Amino acid sequence: MASSVERPIGLIMSMDLINDALAGIADGRVMAPRLADGMVSIILDVTGLGAGARAELERRVTDALRSLPGVEDVRIAMTADKIDRKLIAVGSGKGGVGKSTLSANLAVALARTGRKVGLIDADIYGPSQPRIMGNEAKPEAVGKQIIPIETHGVKMLSIGQLVDPGTALAWRGPMASSALGQLLEGDWGDAEILVIDLPPGTGDVQLSLLQKWKPAGAVIVSTPQDLALIDATRAIDLFRKMQVPILGLVENMAGYACPHCGEISDPFGTGGAEAAAKAMDIAFLGRVPLKMSIREASDAGVPPAAGSGDEADLFAEIARRLLEQMNLSPA
Repeated sequence: MASSVERPIGLIMSMDLINDALAGIADGRVMAPRLADGMVSIILDVTGLGAGARAELERRVTDALRSLPGVEDVRIAMTADKIDRKLIAVGSGKGGVGKSTLSANLAVALARTGRKVGLIDADIYGPSQPRIMGNEAKPEAVGKQIIPIETHGVKMLSIGQLVDPGTALAWRGPMASSALGQLLEGDWGDAEILVIDLPPGTGDVQLSLLQKWKPAGAVIVSTPQDLALIDATRAIDLFRKMQVPILGLVENMAGYACPHCGEISDPFGTGGAEAAAKAMDIAFLGRVPLKMSIREASDAGVPPAAGSGDEADLFAEIARRLLEQMNLSPA
């Protein structure tokens, strides 16, 4: 009779000691603590933590528990819920339309809504995101996984972080696709949305992504001119053939404001992408002007979306419309 009473009391005391020891270390992540014969056994919920964070949490928990009187050893099991991560491919039918700048600012704007966002620079032969995002630090690896670098609230991986600046990558299709795979399979932790800055065109890298990783949707970037729209239509056709939903079209370099007189001119035309979106029954996500300040900010590694003012508001609105197309709301 006595033993049946003593066991729950002992268990309660053990749980109190464990909870006190782990206060501020693993709050809300500890499940099923047990103490028997000097051994503490617990389950840690590590949902959303990357490999490095998991290892650090395990070390701190182990140290804290071993400091308790009577504890001789610690056994930790880890569990995690699968994150429903959505891949958003940003593509264009040709180069020179500002796709990388749009990708970077879109990722930052999405992160500022409260969503956990990652950015993959899949433009293997011309990686520019380290420059645009202002962080060219080399990422570390834990095991076979590369740990993204965080900048402007966005986790980022680019082949440009892994090779020396200015190095030409003479890679054939399979090598480029393999490199993309390493970026996609990086340690993205709690990232809910991965924005993927694709290379221009419809080649091996795009096909590998669509076939193996199946994005949740695609955003197409085009300038207003007819030639760019023809190429953008080819990119749209590829995504549709691979059954990847087109989430929307962005018209870039739409209108140039003279910094001296303020007069607006349209060197690439105007409204063409919006009209094309309507004709193809695609959502029009927004229009980005051709402005010196956006170019200068990109060169300086400070995406306008990370700041305030008209340009930040513009990218915030594009991000809001994209979330609507994905049936998501700001976090």
